[in-house]
Amino acid sequence: MTTPLRLGVNIDHVATIRNARGGEHPDPVKAALLAVKAGADGITAHLREDRRHIRDADVATLMAALTVPLNLEMAATQEMLDIALRYKPHAACIVPEKREERTTEGGLDAAGQFDVLKPVVAALADAGIRVSLFIEADALQIDAAIRLGAPVVELHTGAYAHLTGEARAAELRKITDAAALAAKNGIEPHAGHGLTFDNVAPIAAIPQVAELNIGHFLIGEAIFGGLEGSIREMRRQMDLAR
Repeated sequence: MTTPLRLGVNIDHVATIRNARGGEHPDPVKAALLAVKAGADGITAHLREDRRHIRDADVATLMAALTVPLNLEMAATQEMLDIALRYKPHAACIVPEKREERTTEGGLDAAGQFDVLKPVVAALADAGIRVSLFIEADALQIDAAIRLGAPVVELHTGAYAHLTGEARAAELRKITDAAALAAKNGIEPHAGHGLTFDNVAPIAAIPQVAELNIGHFLIGEAIFGGLEGSIREMRRQMDLAR
């Protein structure tokens, strides 16, 4: 059965541009409200340890301003858990985080970090926050998500996005199989990372995938055609694929 497909727009890199010069412009919260106007079903923001883009104050303002769900991406640290419990976003997506990386480089090792993740997932769930794990399309990781009680997994599409030919087709098959396995076990599969107008359709066509989270590409395209235009076109591409 095909489920409705939602679009979550990540506004981190509006904040990246703001922070490059300091001050308050461009405002990521304004971008979030424009995204919703253009058809985003939710907003994603990653509060990193080094605050390289989203700041604590942005989280507070987003929570106050948004009428759609906020998905807070976060590392599994006590600092980030405390922040999530303070603001209580609709969802918290636990992601791996290394200070030296430019962007998230791969999925969370939910199996290898099970004991670290278990109390974090439990605390978020107890607070009524919907927990998502950003993982590779791998049965071992989905099994860990099942054992952790996470209601959502977000499948990392970065490798798919950067491969070509048969290698990309093989990665797409892995993602398709992982989405089916997650859904079969009562977990809602999402997907994201590196998705563009040119490569989104095969991912959007996976019937079990309920949400795509897309950010950097949409913010980049906004330079040429405006943020609303880039989001509307992504929404159109997703709907055509579905």
